[in-house]
Amino acid sequence: MGKALLTTGRRDALRAELPHVANLLRLRRAAEIEAAVIDELVELSWLEWLGGSLQLTATGSNICLQQGFK
Repeated sequence: MGKALLTTGRRDALRAELPHVANLLRLRRAAEIEAAVIDELVELSWLEWLGGSLQLTATGSNICLQQGFK
């Protein structure tokens, strides 16, 4: 799936879901995040795999901050 295939509505839904995803990552509960959501967030460069761990990118962190999530 490419970035162009995500509709504006889906992208907005992912943006709204990102703070929840970030919280699950902080709590080390990444297994609770749907694989399709992970794939889409990685496609958007909001999440990345680093050394076998999933983490927010700088862009993902900024999106969370814009929504008041710290």
